[in-house]
Amino acid sequence: MKIPRDLSGQELIKKLKKLGYIPTRQVGSHVRLSTTQKGEHHITIPSHNNLKIGTLSSILSDIAEHFGITKEELVRELF
Repeated sequence: MKIPRDLSGQELIKKLKKLGYIPTRQVGSHVRLSTTQKGEHHITIPSHNNLKIGTLSSILSDIAEHFGITKEELVRELF
């Protein structure tokens, strides 16, 4: 499955709630999310209208590594 090309930061934040991520702080347009599932993990999401594909790919890779799954499995689960 391909990574969505027109995803906003706010839409991604809503989808990551499925994995237990909750906003813990915000500085400017960047939102810090944290989860305690499978250990503590923090990720910063830019709250922009359309996330660049490289930024989104990097965020998804980091989350997939934390949960011990492939990026493709994560994309299928979220989208």
